[in-house]
Amino acid sequence: MNTFLRRAALALPLIAMALPAFAEDPAPKIDSGDTAWMLTSTALVLLMTIPGLALFYAGMVRKKNILATMMQSFAITALVTVIWMVAGYSLAFTNGNAYVGDLSRFFLNGFGANWDKPFILGAGLKDLEVVQTVPESVFMMFQMTFAIITPALIAGAFADRMKFSALLIFVTLWSLLVYAPVAHWVWAPSGWLAAGVFGLPGAADFAGGTVVHINAGIAGLVCALVLGKRVGYGHDNMAPFNVSLAVIGASLLWVGWFGFNAGSAVAANGRAGMAMTVTQIATAGAALAWTFAEWAAKGKPSVLGTISGAVAGLVAITPASGFVLPGPGLIIGIVAGVVCFWSATSLKHMLDYDDSLDAFGVHGVGGIIGALLTGIFAFGPFTATKDAPLGVNIGGLAQFEAQVIAVVATLLWSGILTFIILKIVDAIVGLRVSEEEEREGLDVVLHGERIG
Repeated sequence: MNTFLRRAALALPLIAMALPAFAEDPAPKIDSGDTAWMLTSTALVLLMTIPGLALFYAGMVRKKNILATMMQSFAITALVTVIWMVAGYSLAFTNGNAYVGDLSRFFLNGFGANWDKPFILGAGLKDLEVVQTVPESVFMMFQMTFAIITPALIAGAFADRMKFSALLIFVTLWSLLVYAPVAHWVWAPSGWLAAGVFGLPGAADFAGGTVVHINAGIAGLVCALVLGKRVGYGHDNMAPFNVSLAVIGASLLWVGWFGFNAGSAVAANGRAGMAMTVTQIATAGAALAWTFAEWAAKGKPSVLGTISGAVAGLVAITPASGFVLPGPGLIIGIVAGVVCFWSATSLKHMLDYDDSLDAFGVHGVGGIIGALLTGIFAFGPFTATKDAPLGVNIGGLAQFEAQVIAVVATLLWSGILTFIILKIVDAIVGLRVSEEEEREGLDVVLHGERIG
């Protein structure tokens, strides 16, 4: 007995030293694995715009507009980088209020103070803080690539006809007045859609169904309607000049999208792995669904149709990628492939609008499909917490209703503000090149260059 007591006494200091580790969570630290994955993801998402989207869009226009189309993606990349650094990031991800952030990160103010510390999204908001395992510079850069590709997607709707000066002013205003607030609503802890309204759970948008695709898609539709149809639309030959460029671009988009979706876990973990898995499955399902739908409707499956189907699948799985299992992922892809084929062909002709490269037909419609089906298929354990062991976002009526609110809010805000911004730009510099310039081609008219 005495021996036991002596051993217990010797063990007490060791037990006391171990207790704090169980009594409270250790201080957060930067995780090198998570940071490495996020640096890689950031590069992959940037690859989606340049050269991915640049090649994809350039391959679908006529020869006289290839350089101008590629220039749009490249110029937007440079422009939005500066906009995001100056004010966009601050408006999107600082606490602010329920609708927009503040300017505490204006010109990335304060980055020097905690450059080597883990980033806390929503720091200072009781019970809403999200502790990351990467530095804020990495989080900011990752989100910058999302802010870059979103307006670049819109450019597909007004291809062949917008002035370059008008594009620059439009993208500047749109990024600050449309993109940043919607990103705040959905992804900032203080955002009203993130918090949920009417007693509903917060909107589930893992990687940008509302923030990126619905936002860009409806803006593209408004641009197409305000600018009007291309000269010769409906009777001139507007076939793509080089579909091989579009195939290369779509392939880069597919690969880069793993950074887009799996990177949105902001960690190298199981949720990132599942997001990557369902992204691949949904994309394959959508590519096949579009292919067979076109084959049945038109007698031949086109190369352009198959790559468009793949992009539709990538779009639709984006909001769902960190919320659903592989089976629902395949369903989302198949539905997106068929419906986006219909919207990019039949719906566009029924409503008689000229969405040049189907920004609305693929991104708008695909984003809506993905956002709504996320509400049905969300797998609770992915969002389980101590307080909600079954999950915060669980597929069912309540989550579906939350998704509907997010979709409608994004459509209204982006649609109305895009219209207002276009009218402002038109009053300042005019939106569209002249008919003679459009016939000549934007490569020569706007940039003084042409493909030989």
